[in-house]
Amino acid sequence: MKEKLFAGVQHILPHHLISRAVHCFVESKTGWLKNGLIRRIVNHYDVDMSEAQDERIESYANFNEFFTRPLKEGARPLPEDPQAIVSPADGAVSQIGNINNGRIFQAKGHDYSLIELLGGDVELGQEFMGGKFATIYLSPRDYHRVHIPQAGKLRRMIHVPGRLFSVNQGTVENIPSLFARNERVVSIFDTEQGPMAVIMVGAIIVASIETVWAGLVTPQRRQIRSFDYGATSGQDIELKRGEELGRFKLGSTAIVLFGKDQVDWLESWQAGSPIKMGEALGKIAPSEQSDKIKNQPVAE
Repeated sequence: MKEKLFAGVQHILPHHLISRAVHCFVESKTGWLKNGLIRRIVNHYDVDMSEAQDERIESYANFNEFFTRPLKEGARPLPEDPQAIVSPADGAVSQIGNINNGRIFQAKGHDYSLIELLGGDVELGQEFMGGKFATIYLSPRDYHRVHIPQAGKLRRMIHVPGRLFSVNQGTVENIPSLFARNERVVSIFDTEQGPMAVIMVGAIIVASIETVWAGLVTPQRRQIRSFDYGATSGQDIELKRGEELGRFKLGSTAIVLFGKDQVDWLESWQAGSPIKMGEALGKIAPSEQSDKIKNQPVAE
């Protein structure tokens, strides 16, 4: 009942006004204020500062700098297996599975439209029909940079304005189509196996979303904006597996999409499983040609 009440109240909250107010607060460089806030978050959420490149709370210029802190070299090693698809972020697996009939599972009793998630682009949605999805929830204690699960070349970025509902488990279970309603940044990459999407979903008090190629992405207009990065754009952006893609200033959710027959998720991952950026989330699916070769009888 408490979670349903919280979800219901969010429908009438001025999401963007609250987020702008919080943004001003967490950008403050006033020493006692930002140090006290950082210390409170570290203690309350048991943040592991030993992983941070700079462990000293006082060294961060403001709360957002702390929240997007880089980690020490080697803190998130990648799998040796080059076929492994890695988690884009620290957090917990909210849901993971197949995209069935153009729908993505959100929580018990709720799913949402793949095409709506991608900003209403039907043609783009077709590339992921019958494919795979994984939803990673980042809590306040987690490392808040997002990395690319597989090497790829950036084709397109889409900023989709929307609401800023909370993305905690209680809200996800009670607000239909939440991830297709919240503001988000959709990044489309071309990989050796086919298309891959990494979607950074905003939430209430998430002050901003940044990408490494565009910097701060903000809702300057209340309409969908699309940016092409193809051959004619003059921008050639390629990321290796595990390289940083973007970051959240305050927490939220990252969703990864792959096309049909591109990847297989590891069966060990279930809803609620804790995960670290760089851990193997799945593997590249064997191609039909590889299967044919593998299954050919050996000549005696």
